[in-house]
This record gives sequence, structure tokens and C-alpha cells, in this order.
Amino acid sequence: MSERTHPTAILLMAMGGPDCLENVEPFLLDVRGGRPTPPELVAEIRERYRATGGKSPAVGITQSMARTLERRLNESGADRYRVYVGLRHWHPFIKETYAELLKADPDHVIGMCMAPQQSSLSTGAYRKKVEEARAAFQSAVPVSYVGSWHTHPGLIAAIVERIKQALLKFPADVRASVPVLFTAHSLPERIVAMKDPYPEEVKGTIEAVTALLGQQPTTFAYQSQGRSSEPWLGPTVESKLDALGLEGHRHVLVAPIGFICDHVETLFDIDIELKQRAAAQGMQLERMAMLNDQPALVETLLDIVAAHESSLCLQS
Repeated sequence: MSERTHPTAILLMAMGGPDCLENVEPFLLDVRGGRPTPPELVAEIRERYRATGGKSPAVGITQSMARTLERRLNESGADRYRVYVGLRHWHPFIKETYAELLKADPDHVIGMCMAPQQSSLSTGAYRKKVEEARAAFQSAVPVSYVGSWHTHPGLIAAIVERIKQALLKFPADVRASVPVLFTAHSLPERIVAMKDPYPEEVKGTIEAVTALLGQQPTTFAYQSQGRSSEPWLGPTVESKLDALGLEGHRHVLVAPIGFICDHVETLFDIDIELKQRAAAQGMQLERMAMLNDQPALVETLLDIVAAHESSLCLQS
């Protein structure tokens, strides 16, 4: 078999976030499909980013992960892979990145969403952006997409390890009884009628993690509901936290299993806003560390890519 002359392009896709405070408003404009954001909401969200470093860290984290993943994929010296980052709502947009990856003349593109649980409103929207880019550039390069990886053993093991590490932040005599509050980003309730897989995949991740936690008490809530008139999936994390307080709990560990890296939903919504709410009720609230660009996640992605390529070989 002759040596491959064209690389495989791996496109890591994520939502993205503003790279400075000045770009919060144009970022929100893209998120809202071109509909202007009320000035008071722009100001509120800008302050959230100001309180958490002045920009979204998620882009830099994903780019760092991409570099490490590319290095690990090419360790054999064959230089067969190029890993790119494309964002849905900010630069580098998926279309911009697609134009860039075509310059490498790849023989195949593998699209992978940096969200373990799939949804037509999130991961499905990324795929739509890729298809729009393919059409715009009239690209004939074959594209395949990694499916859900919400119960991948590497992902689950990494989450469990971070939960166990975070439990060490609590007094030794209460650790075994600290409830783990799993969270995932809420989506509009209409996805239930659409038979969207997201709620079940979130549940699947939680069940896989819980099975390895032993007797640790657990519960679940959706976080970061959108500011719109339509109903969003619940229960909300605020109501769940309040309920735990009424039950007499004075310690709680938040495990955002619907996210893999830090961004405003973890750094502000949990670390600042939810922690303050807990403190007002006399509760100690801690959060597990995110996977970010750590080796555990890179190894998981390596295995996912290998499995995906094996499945393509079986199909061909």
C-alpha cells in the first residue's frame, strides 16, 4: 500500500466566544441570528466576561488541544493529520477554517463537535455550517462526522477522577455524603417534541459516571437557560440548589458534565453566581475541574478518531 500523500483534516468545532469585551455585542448578534440584543443584556453579559478575564477562554483551550492532538496523531512521523478549530459564532468561524484546511489539499475531513452529547440545535448546527462551507467552496473532499461520545470510557473516567479530586475540598467527615449536582446546558423544551437525543444522552453520561462513583449521592439540573420567551429544559440549577439547602445539605459539588472546557457558563454562572447563592444559604459549593486541554481528554479524542477511521474502513 502506497504512502498517503494527502493529509486527513480533523475539524474540531465549538460554539466560540468573544475574544475581548468590545466583541461581546457582535458575538451576541451572531448567536441571535442577526437580531439585536437589548443594550441592558449586552451590558450584563459584558460584565460577566469582565469578571472572568475579559474574554472567553474556550477558544484558546480548544486551539491548545488541537495542537496537542495533532502532535499525538503524527507521532509515528508520517505527518498524516492536520487538526483545525472552527467556531460556530465567532472567529475563526467554521467557514473561515474550512477555507484554510482546503489549502492542505486533504483527502478527507473528519468533523468532531467538542460537545459529548448531541443535539440538533447544537451539534447539528455545526454540521450545517460545514455543509454550507462545502457548498460555498464547491468542495468535493469527502466529509464524515464523529457521532456522539457521551459515554466514551475515557471521558467517563476523566470526569470521575475530577469529581473525586474535587470532593477533597470538603471536610473529610462529610465527603461521603456531599451530593454531586450534575449540570448540562439547557436547551429549549421544544427539542423533546422533536425527539432530540440530547436529554437522553445527558442522562446516559450521568448514569455512566454515577455507576463508578459508588454510594455518592447525586442529582441533576440544567443550567444557563436562555433569555427567551419559550420554555427551556429544567429543573434549573438554582431551584435544585435551593431544594438541597432545604433538605439540610451544607455542602454541594457541581459537576458540569455537559461541558468539556471552561467558559462563562462555568467561570461565572457556577463559580461566581451559583457559589454566591449557596453561600447566602450557608452552603459550601465547589466545582469539579473541567477537562480543558489535559492529557485525559486528548487521549480520549485520539481513541475516538481511531475508532471513527476504523468504521470508515469497514464501510468502504
